[in-house]
Amino acid sequence: MRLFEDCSASALIAGFVAVLVGFTSSAVIVFQAAQTLQATAAELASWMWALGLGMGLTSIALSLRFRVPVLTAWSTPGAAMLITSAAGVAMSDAIGAFLVSAVLITISGFSGWFERMLSRIPISIASGMLAGVLLRFGLDAFVAMKSQFALVFPMFCAYLACRRLLPRYAIVVTLLLGVGIAAGQGLLHIEGLRLELATPVLTIPTFSWPALIGVALPLYVVTMTSQNVPGVAVIRASGFQVPISPLIGWTGATNLLLAPFGGFALNLAAITAAICMGREAHENPDKRYVAAVAAGFFYVLIGLFGATVGALFLAFPKELVLAIAGFALLGTIGSALTTALGQEAEREPALLTFLVTASGITLAGVGSAFWGLLAGLAALLVLRVSTTQLRRLRAAPAKSPCVSEPDQRHPG
Repeated sequence: MRLFEDCSASALIAGFVAVLVGFTSSAVIVFQAAQTLQATAAELASWMWALGLGMGLTSIALSLRFRVPVLTAWSTPGAAMLITSAAGVAMSDAIGAFLVSAVLITISGFSGWFERMLSRIPISIASGMLAGVLLRFGLDAFVAMKSQFALVFPMFCAYLACRRLLPRYAIVVTLLLGVGIAAGQGLLHIEGLRLELATPVLTIPTFSWPALIGVALPLYVVTMTSQNVPGVAVIRASGFQVPISPLIGWTGATNLLLAPFGGFALNLAAITAAICMGREAHENPDKRYVAAVAAGFFYVLIGLFGATVGALFLAFPKELVLAIAGFALLGTIGSALTTALGQEAEREPALLTFLVTASGITLAGVGSAFWGLLAGLAALLVLRVSTTQLRRLRAAPAKSPCVSEPDQRHPG
């Protein structure tokens, strides 16, 4: 089977790192969103079951289908929106809102209009947005060195040494070294872990106008703009060709099936996907899909064992996670900046996209990636229109308003 032939230690570790970064960076937001809806411990475990299986199965199926690293994720901005917008909403009404949002995502995908809209975005703008999204992770790797120098600095040295001697296994060695140092310093908190299967809890959906307007529509908009747009940008900026419509459509359809169990929103991943699409996963781009399949497997484990696996991931110290994420994304950040600034005609709009996205600005509940994209496209439109007008003016024959041209029929 081709999957086993293409399998490598670097791809497996890249998948693990992607899940580690994705879970530890945003799981607490999902927990808070569930608590806002007064979720019980059983319902919270059901949410993790639904989200874990949804992310895992879609990542595995889509990556194997297209032989491209396709990684899905829960909507972190969507979860953050639920914390503020879903207060006072009954759980059954929220589940109904999740279903409506999933239907809208499914229609947006399979109808093809979302892909047609994104096909108009230049690769330089998409790369600028990608670099802006990932910049924080590159910086945080060195910010973490301030609070845990004895942990992060040896990891950085190991990364540099392996990039020179064993480039395929740089992240593998760096991660193992970091775990070893963290264990030696007593920074791993794995006490009290129990192996326990999660049990899904079915909630019969109900529908109310306040939940549809205040939860369903904002959840759909935030997921599409703040998550799926950067997710598509990562795929294209990484050089992979894959039809976008079925990716969006199947994430929506899977979300539709799992919403009654707490799967509030699934979408294409951006930051964690970049880990699976970079050189650290495999030197050969054709074999990087294995990293997304591995990540899908780990997500399935999270779903099946719920809180147990979640507690295991949360046992890693924050600085270790920040460092390994930043080092794993260095190559992707560099490639994205190179592509974004490569064409002189589009350099300034791409730079503007990068800066607005990297600023982290949030307006109307929508993240900086969307606003960076709009800023870059607006700048590109203005500059292109100005350039075209100047060329037309230069090409037009100069005429004096005071002196008329001589009549060629009567010279002299």
